[in-house]
Amino acid sequence: MSLFRTKNLDDMVAQSRAAGGLKKVLGPLDLVMMGIGAIVGTGIFVLTGTGAVTAGPALTLSFVIAAMACGFAALCYAEFASTIPVAGSIYTYSYATMGELVAWMIGWDLLLEYGLATSAVSVGWSGYFQSLIGGLGIKLPVALTAAPGSVPGVDTLFNLPALIIMLLLTAMLSFGVRESARINSVMVVIKIGVVLLFIVVGARYVEPANWQPFMPFGMQGTMSAAALVFFAFIGFDAVTSAAEEVKRPERDLPIGIIGSLVVCTILYVIVSAIMTGIVPYQQFAGVDHPVSLALQYAKQNWVAGFVDLGAILGMTTVILVMTYGQTRVIFAMSRDGLLPKRLSSVHPKYGTPFFATWIVGIVFGLIAAVVPLGVLAELINIGTLAAFCLVSVAVIVLRKTRPDLPRAFRCPGVPIVPGLAIIFCVALMTFLSKTTWIAFGIWLAIGLLVYFAYSRRHSLLNTPK
Repeated sequence: MSLFRTKNLDDMVAQSRAAGGLKKVLGPLDLVMMGIGAIVGTGIFVLTGTGAVTAGPALTLSFVIAAMACGFAALCYAEFASTIPVAGSIYTYSYATMGELVAWMIGWDLLLEYGLATSAVSVGWSGYFQSLIGGLGIKLPVALTAAPGSVPGVDTLFNLPALIIMLLLTAMLSFGVRESARINSVMVVIKIGVVLLFIVVGARYVEPANWQPFMPFGMQGTMSAAALVFFAFIGFDAVTSAAEEVKRPERDLPIGIIGSLVVCTILYVIVSAIMTGIVPYQQFAGVDHPVSLALQYAKQNWVAGFVDLGAILGMTTVILVMTYGQTRVIFAMSRDGLLPKRLSSVHPKYGTPFFATWIVGIVFGLIAAVVPLGVLAELINIGTLAAFCLVSVAVIVLRKTRPDLPRAFRCPGVPIVPGLAIIFCVALMTFLSKTTWIAFGIWLAIGLLVYFAYSRRHSLLNTPK
């Protein structure tokens, strides 16, 4: 029975370190740029508005709390990534340490996280795209601009731009589009340039009176916003996926992970402070392009246009990265026999998981078209927080079961640091809505049914060799 069986850890480590693998060409700066590229997107350009309505000016503190939860979990990721530098991230780590059932559940969880992340970023992309073309005098029919119920007092049916961008990028990925470090660096420069432009221009229009009261909804509102804007930091684990190509993983991975988190946290805090200093926080309700709104409020429409363009370019690449990650998780699970083999089939001409890519694009494109952003963000966050808890538990388990395993990087303060990661993540999870918990529970229940009805019987660990 494969229920509690694990993959052979020694074989995985040996395979990951075997000669003839990927070239070790990445240094710490490459990893920091990769992390920033994966992180900066909908979180800063879209969810800052929703967070401001929830926490008021205390949104700055919310970002710090969310960053601390990510920081502790990041150290745990760094230990695994530098010790077992193979594809699959926490799905693979769980398979090696806690058995197939746990691995399946976290893989099922990742399907929710990555899939809804692409949907959420697509919704953010749609808002900025509409803002950009609106500046050119082009208006879409109101019914096709947002999901039902997402804009107070406005009757909408469908978010057409969100669906279209998902399908376009799905087509690009299915035909073999790949991200390179050079393209990623260009993307990061554009996004950071836009953020810095906002900071330089917006700082002159801050009215300190808008920061009072600083915490209008108390600690409850601040923590609720932290649980929401936690989404803004999702993506730093993309750095761990590059472990096999890092020159000195024991040194460079922690620098890349923590460095990108620190840079993004500083940017988020400054941007949220300026936003709430320019615009009274109440006016961000229902706004899906808060950064450019702040500049429009300050009568700096020319800068708002640059922000819209930079946000569109940045979020386009984030959608690509998230969709790519989603399809590769599905590919890994299918290759292990836990999902139908068709999902790990590779197109003979394009060399991509063509079928799986289009399944992801169509399903989550439709979700982006009909589900409001706030709902998407909470569902993503609970899935990610659960994954962070699990990787923290896995570090503690592996230290007990395999103390002899050579570790290129060791998470400091085990079990205290992993324990703090679990405490912070669970604390944030408690501030998510009851509806989010129910939806997450239903998703996991469906996952269990799929596992016992299909995956357990088709698993390669359960198949005679």
